Amino acid sequence: MRFHVYALALVAAATAALPERVAAQGGAPAPGSVLSLDDALALARRNNPTLQNATNARRTAAAAVRSATGAFLPNVNTSFGGGYREGRQTFFQGQAFGSTNDQLSTDVGGSASMNLSLATLNDRRGAKAEQDATEADITAAEQNLRNTIITQYLTALQAQARAALQDTLQATTTAQLELARARLQVGSGTQLDVQRAEVADGQQRVASLNARNQAAIEVVRLFQQIGIAPVQNVALNPALPATPQLDLQTVMDNARRSNPALAALQAREESAKRGVASARAAYYPSLSLNANVSAFTNRFTNTDLLIQQGQASAVGQRNSCIRSEEVRARLGLSNQLAACSAISFTPEAEQSIRDQQGKYPFDFTRNPYSLSASFSLPIFNGFRREQQVEQAQVQRRNAENNTRAQAIRIEADVTAAFLSLNTAQQTVTLQEQNVRTARTALSLAQERYRVGAISIVDLVQARGDYERAETDRISAVYDVQRAFAALENAVGRPLR
Repeated sequence: MRFHVYALALVAAATAALPERVAAQGGAPAPGSVLSLDDALALARRNNPTLQNATNARRTAAAAVRSATGAFLPNVNTSFGGGYREGRQTFFQGQAFGSTNDQLSTDVGGSASMNLSLATLNDRRGAKAEQDATEADITAAEQNLRNTIITQYLTALQAQARAALQDTLQATTTAQLELARARLQVGSGTQLDVQRAEVADGQQRVASLNARNQAAIEVVRLFQQIGIAPVQNVALNPALPATPQLDLQTVMDNARRSNPALAALQAREESAKRGVASARAAYYPSLSLNANVSAFTNRFTNTDLLIQQGQASAVGQRNSCIRSEEVRARLGLSNQLAACSAISFTPEAEQSIRDQQGKYPFDFTRNPYSLSASFSLPIFNGFRREQQVEQAQVQRRNAENNTRAQAIRIEADVTAAFLSLNTAQQTVTLQEQNVRTARTALSLAQERYRVGAISIVDLVQARGDYERAETDRISAVYDVQRAFAALENAVGRPLR
């Protein structure tokens, strides 16, 4: 009984922990948890499909380097084949050739070759430069993804802040509606003021509903950018790190040293230079080494026919020997007529035929192997070398121009992002002052409306001014974070 209790407890614990383990395996946050900006960035690096595609290029680049390195090793090929030949003779100038017995055959072969030239060395260096460019491309893709996630995270937070503002205004319009009804009951208000307050309250409810809907949509878009399915009831952390004070020259130096897009173009410029060297290598000699070896085996399908042919051949040899020795005996010459009678098709000869047939299909007979080495120096090939050199030089000059254009673009982007960040920081200060003024005006309008000094229209106007000022302040606060993210994206690396 005690064992069963422990078993049930273990099953219950495992069942309770299952959703959490599943969430951890998938990397998605648990429902109801808080998703910080760092968590969102980490999830995006693991799950974003576009980044995964960019990362896959690393495998292709590594394979290209291995292939270029393999050019210094010999190419080795092997072959194995089989064949069948019908037992039919062929005729040439009236003479019959070939066996009348069907024949099966197998053959195996191996060869190795290697071609060495200056182009081989330059091709490997070019492949290594392309691998460096691919790594820089991956770093640039990670930086672009980081900027996208930060921007969407800020957009979602801004939408939630606006929704919270609309909820606050909703409470204000509801209180104003109750105040208008109270004033009507005591005779200090009018029915028109009540109806205007009802309209204002209804419009505010619609605004709140739309704001909450937009906030939910922005969270869904955030999960889309991360690369996972949306998780319900996940809260975002509004506590963002403060933007540090930066110096434009320091930021510019960082961009020149570490911008991944610039690094990728510089690596491709190096690859283009290696392409020019490879094209010029066509003017120099190359060395080729080759080695070949092969073997074969075969058998006839009718072994009995071979034995019969052997027996017939032995009889023919014996008769021919007897005839020759009889002629020598009649001429009174010495002869070996007795030895001719000993010629016969022996069991050993029959077994030899059967053994030869048993070698098929894998007991091969080796053919002579061959080795060769040669130097090749092309003299003239119809100006194709000159064409290839010219194309390589054009690609190198284009790569240099692309690198220079990217360096100019970085200068402009970093400077513009730095100026935008300074402007956004100054805008926050101004918008906060506007909000304080609008909040004071709204408080005064509410007090004056309560004592009947102004109408509901004046109060709605004051609330609209406060709403616009607070909305602008919220936008300004998040614009600072966006401007800082844009500056980081222009530099190509995090700055805090």
